[in-house]
Amino acid sequence: MFSKKKAAGIQQTKLATLIAHDVRIAGDLQFTDGLRLDGHVKGNVSGEPGGQTLLVLSDRGSIEGNVHGYDVMINGKIVGDVIADHFVELQVNAHVTGNIYYQQLRMDCGATVDGKLTRHDVAHAPASLTSIADVARDSI
Repeated sequence: MFSKKKAAGIQQTKLATLIAHDVRIAGDLQFTDGLRLDGHVKGNVSGEPGGQTLLVLSDRGSIEGNVHGYDVMINGKIVGDVIADHFVELQVNAHVTGNIYYQQLRMDCGATVDGKLTRHDVAHAPASLTSIADVARDSI
């Protein structure tokens, strides 16, 4: 009679890596598990394909490049497209200049997006995300 619904939002993943606020990286970055980014990356940032990765971009962090992950929490600045296989959370200080592709989205007051928000269907996610990822990668 009573059933438990799967809670919407970000699944718990350990944040195995921290990039501090005074660190600058030039080049693409790929991570597994979880990454908290307080620093600055000029390049694409992507979670391990097929993994339930978590990227947390703090209000002190920024990325100039495309972002691809399972769950993505943004409270900093991104110039590039964001592709989330599952969930995107745009917190109050989030500023994204680029398109966002998501399955589930949460956006707080104060967050800004200069681009398109596109929801992808779960049933068609693998094919559509592959083509979106190719387009996003080629645009940088």
